[in-house]
Amino acid sequence: MTTQAPYQATPSRPLGVAILAVLVGLFGFLIIVGGVLLIAGAAALAYFGVPSAFAGVNGVVWGVVVLIIGLIILGLALGLWHLRMWALVLALLFFILELVSYGLAGNWVSLGFFFALILFVYLLAVRRHFR
Repeated sequence: MTTQAPYQATPSRPLGVAILAVLVGLFGFLIIVGGVLLIAGAAALAYFGVPSAFAGVNGVVWGVVVLIIGLIILGLALGLWHLRMWALVLALLFFILELVSYGLAGNWVSLGFFFALILFVYLLAVRRHFR
């Protein structure tokens, strides 16, 4: 006779976190595409000899920086999708920085401020789902 292990429910992914992860992932993908286009544009300008501060190494370096930022954002999206605690902390830190930047700019009453505040409070409310 075999004994069965007690049923353990896996943590469910809240719908808001899933939507946020997908949107952050799309944003990260677009940033990656932008970085690749910056690298290609800088290389093309240098190849064709167009005088520009963006041509050559400067443009490629900026393209690589944008590409790395896009990869970090895409990693954040994957962390949110898999309900990782580090992704929650990183997202909360981002929202804190965003709220502070709105406050320093004097935009307390703006759509962006309220949207960031709602997402911040929502992520705090669903933090028990993260591991």
